[in-house]
Amino acid sequence: MAQTPETLTTQLLAAAGKAGADAADAIAISGTSVNIDVRAGTLEQAERSEGVDLGLRVFIGRKSASVSASDTSARTLEEMALRAVAMAREAPEDPHTGLASGDQLARDYDIAAFELADPSDEPLPEALQEDARAAEAAALDTDGISQVQSSSAGYSARDIYLAASNGFSGGYRRTDRGLSCVAITGSGVDMERDYDGDSRIFQADMRSAEDIGRSAAERALARKGARKPPTGSYPVLFDERISASLIGHLLVAANGASVARGGSWLRDALGTKVLPETLSLHEDPHRPRASGSRPFDAEGLPTKPRDIVADGVLTGWTLDLATGRRLGMPSTANAGRGPSSGPSPSTWNVTLTPGSASRDDLIRDMGTGLLVTSMIGSTINPNTGDYSRGAAGLWVENGEITYAVNECTIAGNLLEMLRAIVPANDARAHLSRRVPSLLVPGMTLAGN
Repeated sequence: MAQTPETLTTQLLAAAGKAGADAADAIAISGTSVNIDVRAGTLEQAERSEGVDLGLRVFIGRKSASVSASDTSARTLEEMALRAVAMAREAPEDPHTGLASGDQLARDYDIAAFELADPSDEPLPEALQEDARAAEAAALDTDGISQVQSSSAGYSARDIYLAASNGFSGGYRRTDRGLSCVAITGSGVDMERDYDGDSRIFQADMRSAEDIGRSAAERALARKGARKPPTGSYPVLFDERISASLIGHLLVAANGASVARGGSWLRDALGTKVLPETLSLHEDPHRPRASGSRPFDAEGLPTKPRDIVADGVLTGWTLDLATGRRLGMPSTANAGRGPSSGPSPSTWNVTLTPGSASRDDLIRDMGTGLLVTSMIGSTINPNTGDYSRGAAGLWVENGEITYAVNECTIAGNLLEMLRAIVPANDARAHLSRRVPSLLVPGMTLAGN
């Protein structure tokens, strides 16, 4: 009979103690996934995978080491422990490493309230294939679409369990259902493409395949005849599909690991203004049906809501135990972890304060500038926040979209950009990062 993630972590801890570890924690993830690709109405590829991934971290005093494996045999568990202990004995001492104390651990949480797993049955491969086929057909039924590059549907389920020698033990189940479609218009050098997709924890929340296919087609058609924009300084509106990347740069710079290394353009910004005073950036790891939700972090600490930015002011760093100790601060219960590595600071669900205007209102009010709908490449200076990315989208003249744009570069400084952003009100409520379209009043564009 297959062993559960809970029993595997228990066995790993026992093996670590027997091998001579002073303390240890273990993670086990058991999962299945199914992915279906359709092309020209027929099945192009079908994949199904099942497996278990194990991770063990051991401590010898202030020394630690981590090992991972995907074999659950008793011999492998024993070898993992012996190898980890041998590695830890040779590792350098780290005064900041170590498990949480007993009074820091998460207790009495209601995992059902998080709604992290859909209780309905795993979809049949035929159902996934039909979703992918329907999305492709809807895209191809749109005048002007020459082909569909890909139409894919997938499902995954994972059981995650974490246990430690400090007494923590807990786990939960996660499910995901996804569908995406990439449509192409034109041919040769005039070919343009765009996509749409949806991913949800509960299958019943998914948008229809037909809606996704039509939306992908409409987005591709909007890019027909793309050309370079003029060079100069213009307002830039980041579409909601990509605006979270701007906030993502802020989250990376506010990560305690970046700050501790001295490699963050926000390293001296604690307690200062990083967004307009009307905006806050709120983290809520307890939102139901959100991919960034969890009752405890990867070190067993109870997660809780917090403001990363409050009324425009940066209030604190994102910390796990070791990074917090290094900076002389308590953990914010933001430790993330995979089986092959130890914990590191990670961000859960975040929401940026929405504005009162729609995206169309911002387009109207921006006058002449660029609506960015996709980006490629990235040159971000982590020390200064200097920002440069390749962009494509739609050119706006006198408040109206006039033509499609490609092959241009947008540049600025992240701190200056973020302090001036104007948000729309179009953030999608189900996303882990709820960020609306964002207008940056002035950036440098390199085009013609």
